[in-house]
Amino acid sequence: MISDPDIPDISSAESLSQPDGGPQPAVRSLRELIDRVTGRGLDAGQAQEDAGIADVVPFPFLALVGQNEMKLALLLAMINPALGGVLLIGPRGTGKTTAVRSLVDLLPEVPRSLCHFGCLAEDVETGGLDAICPDCAKKYGAGDPLAVMDRVRLVELPLNARIEDVVGGADERAAIHERYAMRRGILAQADRNLLYVDEVNLLNDDVIDVILDAAAQGHYVVRRGAVSATFRSRFSLIGSMNPEEGRLRPQIMDRFGLRVIVRGLPDPSERLLAYQYVHAYQNNPRRMVSQFAAETALAQQEIQIARDLLPQVILPEVIAKLGLNLVERLEIDSLRAEITLFEAARAHAIADGRLEVEPQDIYIVAPIALRLRRSEFMNEYFATQNTEEQQMLVLLDELLPTPQSHTATAEGEI
Repeated sequence: MISDPDIPDISSAESLSQPDGGPQPAVRSLRELIDRVTGRGLDAGQAQEDAGIADVVPFPFLALVGQNEMKLALLLAMINPALGGVLLIGPRGTGKTTAVRSLVDLLPEVPRSLCHFGCLAEDVETGGLDAICPDCAKKYGAGDPLAVMDRVRLVELPLNARIEDVVGGADERAAIHERYAMRRGILAQADRNLLYVDEVNLLNDDVIDVILDAAAQGHYVVRRGAVSATFRSRFSLIGSMNPEEGRLRPQIMDRFGLRVIVRGLPDPSERLLAYQYVHAYQNNPRRMVSQFAAETALAQQEIQIARDLLPQVILPEVIAKLGLNLVERLEIDSLRAEITLFEAARAHAIADGRLEVEPQDIYIVAPIALRLRRSEFMNEYFATQNTEEQQMLVLLDELLPTPQSHTATAEGEI
């Protein structure tokens, strides 16, 4: 990984151990770590008996077999929230929900506001003291911290969530004169976190509209009578869906930066390994997780370093032109295509231990950044519109003089 005087060098950390106890070479980058651990066998020396404990332990992300494109997209989203989130599309039983929930142990840390309204010191730097609430303005003036470092959380939006659950509402337990009379909703809880929506294509339209507005603005306003409050909602949106159960509205499809087609594992050996992992996890989740604990901690630290160093990653102009040419050749209209492509390429470069984007980064992230962005409906619409425009121009030339001929006639008369 890239060395930095203020950040520990992961490449100098202790070597990982193989199941037979032998050491492995030090990890150079996050991508190398993921590739190395994926598909590793379990320790056969420990019996996987039933622990008899009914607690919730996420499946290890590094124990996910295959599905390299899905894992890459989720890792890039954790490193760079600016790429716009991830949409996982595939049939049931392909590990979409398991993969998302397994991110819990890998999530980096971010400044977490101590204020009910989510005020941060960075808001003062960009918008002045008027950008934060009066209480935080006093704290900022006194030199008191407005936030503490805290792990990013995975916030799940239930499919049956009501609009009041999503945006919040009036707190009936609070007095009418209290400033905190508005209860925070799921979108406010998702601020600076990951917001996961399973079966996103089955959400009610009113909930989808609220999510779209909050994702676009980074905040939303709740009004209940004379009381109102503005909540920050800067989140990375992750969704999963089975296309057999219904299509996704184009408006919300466009909000997902990376789009992953998740298929079943084609290799029988991978399917057998996946079964062995699941069997071990179901019998004793904690023992299964412990076998990936060292690599998981290392991956979490790598993600944190990559996220902290991301602002230093450079996109050379020659590489940007390659990406723009690709988007043009694919005939994609949405400007979000370039934004997602370049932000994903920057995240991939730092995940691979580099501070400059190279052509290979564009090559690797282009499929997940640019797929499902063309619309047959819009192509047919524009084709029909072009036909109408051509007919109109023909009639204008036939019935009316062109501006050039009109100018020439006027000059001749003078």
